Amino acid sequence: MKIILLEDVKSLGKKGDIVDVSDGYARNFVLPRKLGVEANNKNMNDLKLQKANEEKIAREQLEAAKAFAAEMETKEVVVSIKAGEGGRTFGSVSSKEIAAAAKEQCGMEIDKKKIQLPEAIKSLGVYEAAVKLHPKVTARLKVKVKEA
Repeated sequence: MKIILLEDVKSLGKKGDIVDVSDGYARNFVLPRKLGVEANNKNMNDLKLQKANEEKIAREQLEAAKAFAAEMETKEVVVSIKAGEGGRTFGSVSSKEIAAAAKEQCGMEIDKKKIQLPEAIKSLGVYEAAVKLHPKVTARLKVKVKEA
């Protein structure tokens, strides 16, 4: 019997896969636990429409991420921190501080977990932080560290 999986099943496959299982396994395990449905014409068409909708949503998210990245490339965020002699700072600038400064100065909502710093920012100057907006889109944000 052919089954369309509604959830990931460890020994069978991933959600959306069409698998061939024995009738007894389908009747006694897969169907009662709502892990899959029988692969008839109606269910096959539903699966096709669902996959097309998911692709459309993924495309829209990618385009939105690209647009946000293009906007972010033009912005610069200024972070103030206490500094001693020679421009050495007391502590370092964290991604949380950068996200807060971006929200305050530019109105951009950036998740602190998506900001990737190449190394800890422990001195004054201008740095670039990579912001991973989408698995395929990474933007660069200019961070200027000045003395408070």
